[in-house]
Formats: sequence, structure tokens, C-alpha cells
Amino acid sequence: MTETKKYAKKLNVIDNVIVADSLRNQVIHNNTLGYAFEVCLDYYRGQFLTVIDEFQITIDGEVVPTETIKFCINGKEFNPIEFEHCYSEFWQAIEPATINVFKPGGLKAGEHNVELHLIFRSPYMPIGSNHEYMAIDNCGKRTLSLVEEE
Repeated sequence: MTETKKYAKKLNVIDNVIVADSLRNQVIHNNTLGYAFEVCLDYYRGQFLTVIDEFQITIDGEVVPTETIKFCINGKEFNPIEFEHCYSEFWQAIEPATINVFKPGGLKAGEHNVELHLIFRSPYMPIGSNHEYMAIDNCGKRTLSLVEEE
């Protein structure tokens, strides 16, 4: 992850960027391959993925390895290291993104502390004389419950 911006504006357009009741294990052919949850954009307009400068997921105090994450929008999956090349992938402000994490066995049933660290630059808000853009804080925390499916 890149160095955290010194200042990032928090808009609080929505209550929480992590969608309540969205945590679930990913089961394919009776094998639990990982887990998923949804996140929203805390901004009044959509953004291209290429403007995401910082992205990290933490579950129960442990940072999730970037190589195990897929960020899913528009029927496509992207690893966070691909964001800088996703200049044509637009994340609509009204559509949540699904975060898929590859973790054999998934998560145990119960409560899990989920944290999203996401900082993006708004290409609509230039600041300063160095052609920089306003950093927007799209971070959030939420305790989510995972219920075992029978």
C-alpha cells in the first residue's frame, strides 16, 4: 500500500461504506474458497478505479494480503494492484462493489471486524500549484456477522 496522504477529505455522504449484512463465505461445489462483502463509494458521483491511490482490507485486526483480493464491479474482477490501469472501469456511486477474498475455509461463523482503507483522488477537485487533486477518504469500519449456511 502506498503512503497515507497527509490530508484526505471525509464527506460522509453515506452512513458507512461497508454494507451491513453483506459478509458471506464463498462456497463453490461444497468447497469454501473464501469470503466476500460489499462496500460503497462515499461520494456524490462515481469514480474510475484508476483514481484509487490507497486500498487495504483488514479483518479481525489482520491485514488481508493484496494478492488474495478481488474488487468486483460491472461484472468484472480486479486485483487492487491493477487499479492504476483501470482507466475505463467506472464505479457508480449508487452501486456497491463486492470484495472477494481467497481464503481456503473462509471465515468462521460469528462476528468479524471489517475495515476498509480506501483513499482516492478526485479528478474534479484540483488543489495547489503542483497539479495535485483532493484526496478523498472512503475508509470505514463495521462489525459484520457471518452466519453458517446449512
